[in-house]
Amino acid sequence: MSRMEQVGLRLLRRVDPETAHGLALKALNAGLGPKGGPVSSDRLHTQVAGLDWPNPIGLAAGFDKNATALRALGRTAFGFLEVGAATPLPQPGNPRPRLFRLAQDRAAINRFGFNNDGMEDIAARLALYPGPVGLNLGANKDSADRAADFATVLTRCGPHISFATVNVSSPNTERLRDLQGKAALSALLTGVMVANARLARPLPVFLKIAPDLDETGLADVAEVAVQQGLSGIIATNTTLARDGLSSPHKGEAGGLSGQPLFQTSTRTLARLSTLTDLPLIGVGGVGSPEQAYAKIRAGASAVQLYTALVYGGLGLVDKIARGLDGLLQRDGFANVADAVGTGRGDWL
Repeated sequence: MSRMEQVGLRLLRRVDPETAHGLALKALNAGLGPKGGPVSSDRLHTQVAGLDWPNPIGLAAGFDKNATALRALGRTAFGFLEVGAATPLPQPGNPRPRLFRLAQDRAAINRFGFNNDGMEDIAARLALYPGPVGLNLGANKDSADRAADFATVLTRCGPHISFATVNVSSPNTERLRDLQGKAALSALLTGVMVANARLARPLPVFLKIAPDLDETGLADVAEVAVQQGLSGIIATNTTLARDGLSSPHKGEAGGLSGQPLFQTSTRTLARLSTLTDLPLIGVGGVGSPEQAYAKIRAGASAVQLYTALVYGGLGLVDKIARGLDGLLQRDGFANVADAVGTGRGDWL
């Protein structure tokens, strides 16, 4: 981490987390972020569901909800970006405060509730970005047909993105996770895939799942994802669990992300890799090269992070990518794809 980034992070921690997040995006757009571009090598070069990425370290949805900092983020070390979640209509989300730092746990709790500018504004910004980017699809809280919202956003934004993620796993929109049930999920994905087929350029479509699914729920998700022809699964979103936390804000409602999620999300990832051959993207608690490598060896073809940036800054991405390259070299892997699933047994 550069000296400037260290100072910036200290200053941001003096204000409330949501304000700090907004300031961080403004600083990025002012040119104060990393500018080295994606880290890459023969070992790091990654192909997932037909997508070609310079490295397997991605930005998770939620950091740039409204696609306002794409050009700046494209100059960082990330191999790929995902923005959103986007809903058909703009919505304010839940009342503030709704984001909490858990510094002692290297974690965060949020209950944003899909606050975003709506698909029209987001699509306009995506159309101006020349690089590849994925979009997280969401549903409006007051929608009469939440399942249809996902297809609506895909239809509007699809021409401007390289992949889409169906997000039915956020815990912050009431009853949204009910859409992970087998019948409801199948119906929802049918609509999404019909909309995708109608695009001039159909996209890889991923499904983002919760870490709190039981064995039956996980098996159902894997079965439906295959049946519907999805391109992969992102495991996982935030958790409702609160085990072992020590920070003052540990009792806040919302989804927990960061280091406490690493074990649970990685176990879910490993179990899922035994249920399907679909490509998996591992999310949850990635904050070091070793943790990114562990996700890959548990079954992930790529990983994403967000909460670790609160504590390590965007310079952390370069460290993780270069560190992962070194770990792959140490263990004799010619490419990251060769390491996928080689440590799955450690998590089962």
